[in-house]
Amino acid sequence: MTVAPEDLLPLALSRPHDAIEAAQELLAGQPDAETASIAHQAGGIGLRQLGEVDAAIRELRKALRLAEESGLPEREADVLATLGATLGRAGRSREGLARLDRAVELSRGALAGRVLLRRADVLLMLGRHREALDDLRLAISRLRRSGDQVWEARTLNYRGVIQLRLGGTRQADADFDRAGQLYAEAKQDFEYAETRQNRGWAAFMRGDLPAALQYLGEAAQGYDEVGVAWPDLTIDRCAVLMAAGLTAEALTEADEAIGRMEPGGVPAAKRAEVLFTAATAALAVGDPATAQERAEQARRLFSAQRRSWWSVRASMLRLEAQYRAGERGPRLLRQVVRTAGRLDELSTAEASAAHLLAGRLALSEGRQRTADRQLELAGRLSKEVPPPVRSAAWLGRALRAEARGEVRRMLTACGRGLDALDEYRLMMGATELRARTTGHGAELAELALREALGRDDARGLLTWAERWRATALTVPPVRPPGDEQLISDLAQLRDVVQRLESTPEPIRPPSLERDRRRLEAAVRDRVLRAQGNNSGQSEGALDLTELQDELGSTALVELIDIGGTLHAVVVADGELVRYEVGPMATAAVEVERSRFRLRWLAHGRSKSGPTLEVLGKRLGDAILGPVQDVLGKRAVVMVPPASLQAVPWAMVPALADRPVNVVASAAMWLRAQRLRPPADRRVVLVLGPGLTAGRAEINRLTELYPKAVVLRDGDATAERVLHELDGAWIAHIAAHGTFRADSPLFSSLRLDDGPLTVYDFERLRRAPYRLVLSSCDSGLAKPVGADELLGLSSSLVPLGAAGILASVVPVNDPATVPLMTAVHDHLQSGRSLAEAFAQARSTAGADPVADAAGRSFVALGA
Repeated sequence: MTVAPEDLLPLALSRPHDAIEAAQELLAGQPDAETASIAHQAGGIGLRQLGEVDAAIRELRKALRLAEESGLPEREADVLATLGATLGRAGRSREGLARLDRAVELSRGALAGRVLLRRADVLLMLGRHREALDDLRLAISRLRRSGDQVWEARTLNYRGVIQLRLGGTRQADADFDRAGQLYAEAKQDFEYAETRQNRGWAAFMRGDLPAALQYLGEAAQGYDEVGVAWPDLTIDRCAVLMAAGLTAEALTEADEAIGRMEPGGVPAAKRAEVLFTAATAALAVGDPATAQERAEQARRLFSAQRRSWWSVRASMLRLEAQYRAGERGPRLLRQVVRTAGRLDELSTAEASAAHLLAGRLALSEGRQRTADRQLELAGRLSKEVPPPVRSAAWLGRALRAEARGEVRRMLTACGRGLDALDEYRLMMGATELRARTTGHGAELAELALREALGRDDARGLLTWAERWRATALTVPPVRPPGDEQLISDLAQLRDVVQRLESTPEPIRPPSLERDRRRLEAAVRDRVLRAQGNNSGQSEGALDLTELQDELGSTALVELIDIGGTLHAVVVADGELVRYEVGPMATAAVEVERSRFRLRWLAHGRSKSGPTLEVLGKRLGDAILGPVQDVLGKRAVVMVPPASLQAVPWAMVPALADRPVNVVASAAMWLRAQRLRPPADRRVVLVLGPGLTAGRAEINRLTELYPKAVVLRDGDATAERVLHELDGAWIAHIAAHGTFRADSPLFSSLRLDDGPLTVYDFERLRRAPYRLVLSSCDSGLAKPVGADELLGLSSSLVPLGAAGILASVVPVNDPATVPLMTAVHDHLQSGRSLAEAFAQARSTAGADPVADAAGRSFVALGA
């Protein structure tokens, strides 16, 4: 392709492949020294953009030699500036700055502005932010006067980056926005993508994760279109994913980036930054040994590159990894205190977290004065920080108040820290983000719970447990109305999964599995970008008086894990009483034993071994302990922690003959209890494919509900089922289900046209008032965040489902037919779902398979 020499340099930053080709074509014509210098400079820039830094430097040295031969100071200054900037990015900052200083001396006017910008770039990498800002202020004024639109945009973009480093998110976003407009007008595609990436980082710094993911997605698309793999994008995406609680995904991206870093293929500066990111991700997933190793590798590279701002941050990351690995002692304390002070001097965002760690270490060493000072520094608040950073500052204040014995001040700090995270949570439209980000508040809630436990304050325990339990489910997920792309992606995913399941594995084309992964990623990515609308403001503290009034003669049992010990708060007859149950680990073991036995019996595999009665007694003792003796004959509302969500409550002898509702929080039960059934008493019966017993089940229910909408034999398609389920009075779905522990929102029910996932259910305007899921383990959910659940049944609660009947272990389908028929018989007589289920269980008789099926279900909601 033929390109005029004056167009080559802009092309190199916009479309590097095309620029390299055009430069080679120009050089083939043996041009004069000035033109050849431009061609080699453009080729060098293009190679740098593609990650081939060593080759880029060789090209730029040729360009410099030819510029000197041309006798044109401006040409020499321009190449010196490009070479200096590239050397800086390669980690050779001293040589790079020397070249840039010489370029500043040689340049005037608009050229001086361009040179100052490139020197600011190297200063930025070195963490010399104020000096870089001074250069940029001069550069902007000179470029604006000269009318150089592209270079003005570049300067604004760099100034935005520095504003971000210094905490000025609004000023930075304004600079990125204006730079993007100028790049778009000039058709600078690569650099326009870079401004989208930078706007994503600004959104992240404000705590707006959905906007950050949106901008970073747009940047990725832009880079793809110009054929560039950009390490900075990986670095930024990993940070956003970690803030969202998606730590495993962040580690995967970081590991893949390390795998792509062939020697000479990625600038040394970026190699160090990717290693730093990978170390942070390893620490986030609980692998401190890997985090230490990578942090030290990054620190050495940063030190060799004389990048002290980065080097100190890597040192702090290594120290935190040592702490997470169990290291303690005065030596580590001294190192952390010293490093925290350096981070303060460098104005880094990590300084507060470093002081918080120093405070913890000092407390463990009994160094009260040091702890007090470090926690005071950790508790400094600033307006220009995202909510998680503010929450961490409140944690510092809470720990300091606890150490001083200032209980009221500690509880106030805990509340304020959780308030900040409420604000953060409501910025997100996706249930998954809301759930995972609650992990930021776990320690604040634990502090307040420990204090209430120390005073044996049952009311305080219940209040604080409710303050940070199942908060992601307090408001429905946000879905843009008529999101046609999401609907299309879900439909394509159903088609692909159906083809996968219907094709024998030996002849299954690999492309189908690739398509499934691609479509799942597209769906999840689109949903995670949904903005919160803040219309579902936090409802505040649970009103215990209202709860007691609504309970009436029903007892509520809230189980709370504090430091590995399970406690129960029982609300009954207007009183709140705390009981100590026992070790959480014992409860978890007995839950798994019970579930294993139910799975075994479901298919008649074993009649030997402990009976369900024996296992149920063990389960009750482990999970309820003394509470079993105080419940009387009451109906019960069970509120377990997320880690105990899969309990088969019907196995516990003390609960076997009574209605039991299971909910994620008392507040959720209160909301579900107040829901009123729809005026339209519409019943929907759905039969999925491949469920032989389900046909008999649906046939019997059709006799009970002669006016029901019945979907089966090709009519049970996703869109039809969703349409009929929306706002139904009673819905019964007999379909094979799949619980996806790896990605719980892709848990699904199998319909005639493929899987109906949680993402599909979240498109409902209102879930069915009562829903029965009669097959598989559709009651399962995955614990995430602080005390949250992600799964099929949990997603329907905020959408208006008052009651759901679902199993927590796979069941024998034929054995559920009489059980389900009995449940609906009792529902028709006016019973609640929990009452109907309790009475239906008594019909199992002596059949062990039917008995196991009856004990495998739970009634969720009210």
